[in-house]
Amino acid sequence: MIKRKVIFIGVFILFCVFQSHSQSNDVFGIWTTVDDRTGEHKATVEIYERDGKVYGKVIQITRESSRNNICDLCEGEDKDKPVIGMEFIKNLSFKNGKYQGGTITDPGNGEVYRSKIWVDPDKPDILNLRGYILFFYRTQQWIRVK
Repeated sequence: MIKRKVIFIGVFILFCVFQSHSQSNDVFGIWTTVDDRTGEHKATVEIYERDGKVYGKVIQITRESSRNNICDLCEGEDKDKPVIGMEFIKNLSFKNGKYQGGTITDPGNGEVYRSKIWVDPDKPDILNLRGYILFFYRTQQWIRVK
C-alpha cells in the first residue's frame, strides 16, 4: 500500500513539473514588446486563441503620448482603429513547431507582413516574432509578463 502511494506521489510530481514546463513554453499570455532597434519597451500585448487560430492585440502602450494613437495608415477593417485593443496578429496556425501562416500589422506604418511566432524551449520567457516581405524578414524578441 505504501509503495502505491509513493508511486502515485512521484507520478503526480512529474505531471506537475511537465505541466508547468509545457505552459511556460507556449505563446499564449501577456508579453512586453521590445523594439529590436532601440531596445525600448513599447507596449504590452495579449496573445490568445480563437476558433483554433492565434491572435494578438495591444492592451497597453508604454509611452503616454502614444496611448491615443490610431492606425490611420492601416487599410481595410483596421483603418482608423485605436491601436490599444487592435488585433494586429491574425490567423496564425501551429505548424512545424511554430505558429505561422497568418499576418502581423505594424500600427506605426500600416504595413501587413506574413508572420510566425515561437518560444525557444531554452528561453521560455522570450517570444520570437518574425515578419516577412518576400524573403526579407525582421525578428523581434518579446518578454513574457509574469
